[in-house]
Amino acid sequence: MVTFCCRKFLRVFGVLLLLPVLSLFAQKNYTLPALIDSAQHHLPVLLQKKALVQAARAGITDARHAFLPTSYLGDEVTVGSDNSLPGSYTTSSGLRPDNVYQSAIGNIGFLYNQYDLVDFGLKSATIGRAEAFANLSQADLERERYLVKWEVSKLYLDILKDQFQLGIDEENVTRYTTVYKVIRAVTQSGIKPGADSALAMAELSRTRITYNQTQGQILQLQQQLSYLTGIPASGIVIDTSRTRTYLSAMDLAVPGSNTPANPLTDYYDKQKSLYLQTENLVKKSYLPKILLTGVAWARGSSIDYQGNYKSAATGLGYQRFNYLGGLTVEYDLFNTVHRKDKAAIAHNNALASDYDLQQQQESLLNIGNKAEEAIRTSLKNLAEAPVQIGAAQDAFNQKTAQYKAGIINLVDLTNASFVLYRSQSDYVRTLSDWLLANLDKSAASGNLDLFIQSIK
Repeated sequence: MVTFCCRKFLRVFGVLLLLPVLSLFAQKNYTLPALIDSAQHHLPVLLQKKALVQAARAGITDARHAFLPTSYLGDEVTVGSDNSLPGSYTTSSGLRPDNVYQSAIGNIGFLYNQYDLVDFGLKSATIGRAEAFANLSQADLERERYLVKWEVSKLYLDILKDQFQLGIDEENVTRYTTVYKVIRAVTQSGIKPGADSALAMAELSRTRITYNQTQGQILQLQQQLSYLTGIPASGIVIDTSRTRTYLSAMDLAVPGSNTPANPLTDYYDKQKSLYLQTENLVKKSYLPKILLTGVAWARGSSIDYQGNYKSAATGLGYQRFNYLGGLTVEYDLFNTVHRKDKAAIAHNNALASDYDLQQQQESLLNIGNKAEEAIRTSLKNLAEAPVQIGAAQDAFNQKTAQYKAGIINLVDLTNASFVLYRSQSDYVRTLSDWLLANLDKSAASGNLDLFIQSIK
């Protein structure tokens, strides 16, 4: 970790860098958690996945209701002739020597019920798969939220970096403005040639161009952040009130031993569970079923039990009542073939999802390892920042005095100014690398929320 003196220097230096930047913006300052919260409620893709979660939850209820008893209630009124012969496909009446084409009216009402008495685990397997799918939908939502948090955090730190850089660029413009005034005074006195004044103006113009480019980069990043959060780009300014304490705050973001489940791997774990539940459902779907069935019906007819045709109105009332109940064993003789085919599909999907999980774990481990190396390198460079900046500032001051005295030329002075500018820019880049590496390390280990809370 950076020494106490180094930290103190960097914090003070960071505040000095921010002073000219903060004066440029009068908009509302947003903390990182506030920007993330806005993105969570704005992005259509997250709202879409929330709706899909609700649909998946409704699917669990639908799976449970799918095993309710089947019950049909109906009533039918018929008009037609009644002729039959003994044998197959015969009716219960209408046996007479001649065809009679007189119409008869009748009706039949029925109540049919069927219930899967024994399904050998099919119900629990069906509900289990529906629950696994709902869990996967929720995990997909959490993964998308996590990725959005990661992206917003990166944008936040990029804007922070460019705001630091903008302060350095403005200081550089001010420095070259002062240098130009010194050079103009020296050239007007005849100590230095007039070309120095023109060259100094060119360098001053270059610093202004660099300042404008940095400012443009900030505007572009604000536009991207606006896309994610729904906040107008012109109103986005990150809250830098705690920037000077980032070095100490980041100690809190180092993942502990109790690392939470990472949404980026939890999604694939839930996907694997879904395929395993699907495989189980396939096995249960092709087992036998024992069905309990029952039916009751009532009939009316305008033909009496002796075969006499009566008035049509007499056929509309229920005259005879019957019921029937039974147990049915149902099994498709080709189930073994179908089950084997479906089971092979489900098994290989489960196997593929396990490889997906392993790949994601390896990828996050790689990100974490690279972030660790980047953090170590950045900390070493941050320890050198006070030495580099202090030496560059001393050199610039000396070269300025020497130029005024006519000892050195303009090239030496501008070189010293460039070294100072580069030293300050190196600090900003190193600090940004350190913060982004901590962000990646936290995200890869599942501690992204802890990182976000430390940058608030």
